[in-house]
Amino acid sequence: MSGFIDEVPIQIRAGHGGAGSVHFHKEKFVEFGGPDGGDGGKGGDVIFVAEGRMMTLENFLPDRLYAAEDGGPGLGQNRNGKNGEDLLLKVPIGTQIIDAVTMELIYDFSHDGETFTIAKGGRGGKGNTFFKTSVQQAPRYSQPGEDGDSFSLRLELKLLADIGIVGLPNAGKSTLLAKITHAHPKIAGYAFTTLSPNLGVVHRHEDLFRYTVADIPGIIEGASKGVGLGISFLKHIERVQGILFLFDGGNLQLEEELEMLRSELGNYNESLLHKKYLIVINKMDIWDNDPSFTEEIQKNYSSLGEIVCISADKENNLEYLLERIDKVFFPEKAKLVYENT
Repeated sequence: MSGFIDEVPIQIRAGHGGAGSVHFHKEKFVEFGGPDGGDGGKGGDVIFVAEGRMMTLENFLPDRLYAAEDGGPGLGQNRNGKNGEDLLLKVPIGTQIIDAVTMELIYDFSHDGETFTIAKGGRGGKGNTFFKTSVQQAPRYSQPGEDGDSFSLRLELKLLADIGIVGLPNAGKSTLLAKITHAHPKIAGYAFTTLSPNLGVVHRHEDLFRYTVADIPGIIEGASKGVGLGISFLKHIERVQGILFLFDGGNLQLEEELEMLRSELGNYNESLLHKKYLIVINKMDIWDNDPSFTEEIQKNYSSLGEIVCISADKENNLEYLLERIDKVFFPEKAKLVYENT
């Protein structure tokens, strides 16, 4: 996912209202034409729209002003000015709109097609027709249009994934994601291949239900304080329903590595420690898928949680892993499926 941008400051402004018109009726053989100045048009609104196909905020330029169209001025013959066009700004699902001054959360997008009007356009000014009275027959003044709303904002993207794959660099997270979804993350045999989160969708039981999986860049000790890739991507697992802790079976120090990963998650956001999780040991082909050795590993580390051994690259035991994900993280959906099969 090149050009992955998940934070950007921008300025937005709704359109100004158009000025009302000062105009008098002119007609042949009519000696005294009355006022006929129309009202100014309303300024355009600024509206955010969640777009499910977008995965990044890269289309937004930092600190750029995004402005809706101003309303047109009123015209003679009581013609109102044209309303300004609304400005539609598309953002990925999971985008949060934050007031850059107060840092208050204004809105949080959670589903495709969701809209939020962040700034209202200014009202158009009244033309001089509006001010005609029995006392004031020929007003020679009108109203200016009102200013539209304007804000300094910060857009922050937190990916909306159901499951987050968390592990040390080179544990095989990207390979696993590629094997169980249609995602195509970069895969190579060195640390920090993944420099931005990748998303994929798992389709289960002939698409009776599906869920989204995020591959989070490798976490190392001190990540919550900015070491390595730092906290840049930890926020992308804040909303997940469950976590797959993935470990390299060829270099297994399970207790120490799990403790470190959970410590980093907890230091970033303690609520992450209360999410359901599965421990997944990858690269079981290293021990030739020996069932007795697999059973020994599961027994030795059973106090840490449920353990599933797989080989993502060789596609060993992946269906069993998906079954456990179904039942651990989506029990209600899984109950309906497995009770009818």
